[in-house]
Amino acid sequence: MIKSLATDLKNNRQDSNRRPGRPVRFVLGHLRLVWFTLCRLSALGRWPARQVLYKQIYFTGTESLFTISVIGLLVGLIVVTQITNLVGQNELLTMQILIWTIARELGPLLTAIVIIGRSSSAFASELSAMQVNGEIKSLRCMAISPMSYLVVPRVVAMILASVALTFYFQVIAIGAGCGVISLRMDIPLSNDIENFFETISFNEIAASFIKSIVFGASISIVSCFHGLRDKTAATEIPQAVSQAVIRSLMVVFVADGLITMLAF
Repeated sequence: MIKSLATDLKNNRQDSNRRPGRPVRFVLGHLRLVWFTLCRLSALGRWPARQVLYKQIYFTGTESLFTISVIGLLVGLIVVTQITNLVGQNELLTMQILIWTIARELGPLLTAIVIIGRSSSAFASELSAMQVNGEIKSLRCMAISPMSYLVVPRVVAMILASVALTFYFQVIAIGAGCGVISLRMDIPLSNDIENFFETISFNEIAASFIKSIVFGASISIVSCFHGLRDKTAATEIPQAVSQAVIRSLMVVFVADGLITMLAF
């Protein structure tokens, strides 16, 4: 599988400048990587693949907590400050707009941007370096599937980390927003918490959950795709990293728009 995928990736790169239909081949390459990943999910039952999975969860999820906390706190403060300047001392309307803003859009989107900045570039650069140094070829010589050992754990880890970080971001941002509402309107914090549970609906929760899964899967697939493309020199690694980051951002914004239109 990994050999045929690498061949497709190489052909995509070599033929992109002399044959039309590059976007089609580009999309098909990503879809083929998705299919290979789904077919290899059973590899997580082996300890070496699970060990990579745990390390990637720690890198993508745990090490991002501080960044997510700071951004979530600031976003909650800024959003509520702007809302109260607009609607005045209307507690229920302020809470409703806060939930719409954080749960529907900013929570999943800003979390995905943080993940792209930290993990997408890391995935692409690590896999590209392994490609240039011949490490992936060495894995094949040892009868180890690079798809099972390198790609599947990264994809699953990023999906799990994306869901967890999105939920964590929303808790921090909405919690900070409730604190600002309580201080500015001189309302007990318990009232804000009660209003939050009365205002939030299943649609917000479901849309946020779906977005976090789609964003995590999209970012990991795009990053691994560019990392696995055949490379012959170290100068191609920065190119792969920049392409992975830019195209991950594009995919995330396109997916966000589609899910928002379908859900709301």
